[in-house]
Amino acid sequence: MSTQRDIADRLGLPVHPPKVEVFDLVAGTNTDPKQHVRAVDRYRLTGTGLYLARRMPGHPDLAALESWLLPEAGLRVTRWYHHPGKERELDFYLDVVDVDTGPERWSSRDLYLDVEVLDGRRADLLDVDEFVTAVGAGLLDEATAARAMRTACAAVEGLAARGYRFADWLAARGVELTWQGPPADLG
Repeated sequence: MSTQRDIADRLGLPVHPPKVEVFDLVAGTNTDPKQHVRAVDRYRLTGTGLYLARRMPGHPDLAALESWLLPEAGLRVTRWYHHPGKERELDFYLDVVDVDTGPERWSSRDLYLDVEVLDGRRADLLDVDEFVTAVGAGLLDEATAARAMRTACAAVEGLAARGYRFADWLAARGVELTWQGPPADLG
């Protein structure tokens, strides 16, 4: 199995190609960018997007995650649940993504830029260096790159305008997300 780094090395690229994930609602699985198929504990499809929650067995730091894929916003919003003693200061993680939707299967294509949100305190734009390298290597076309940068900057600016209160920022966009907490039996 090839990793994203293996693919980049084979192609002589300075950065990995965009990561793609598949969300199979019928099979109840999530296929990660390395083609590992993971069981999903909960899927919920709404008019806003796709919610999922899954455990992360074998991960050294993370026990579970909850995510929302928001196609219209161009975002994947994630809450991580850490193993005891592995916690880090982070409330929400936003991946800038393209999302393809369907009744049985969704997929996301990561556009490199991410935003970490500490609710009510700050939002940090991440991976700009990786984004610039990917654009320079031709891994994102000009229109996609411009849209990704607008999405990331709009998120940071919108959060700042609302005191970095995540729910307030989403509400101003007409979006309300519900979280159910981590799937049971994380051990």
